[in-house]
Amino acid sequence: MIKLRQSVLTRHGCQGRLTGMTTEDLSARIRTTDPAVGLRAVGALHRLAEQVEAVHVELARREGWSWEQIGDALGVTRQSIHAKYGKGR
Repeated sequence: MIKLRQSVLTRHGCQGRLTGMTTEDLSARIRTTDPAVGLRAVGALHRLAEQVEAVHVELARREGWSWEQIGDALGVTRQSIHAKYGKGR
């Protein structure tokens, strides 16, 4: 199996802020009553999830997974995942 470096998963500056947070810090930011803090945390989580998804879709394709298998694992259609990550994107 391919070992991933943290730098592959955390390419953008905002991800570095998330990476340095403890679980408690992140949890507190998500539960904040300040909408600005909460929305920034949500945005950072979305970006992190997108990056992690891209890494694992690439790994799955390298291991011979079909677009249908990847879509099933993510709970989406094969067409939508292929449109997002297939050649020509």
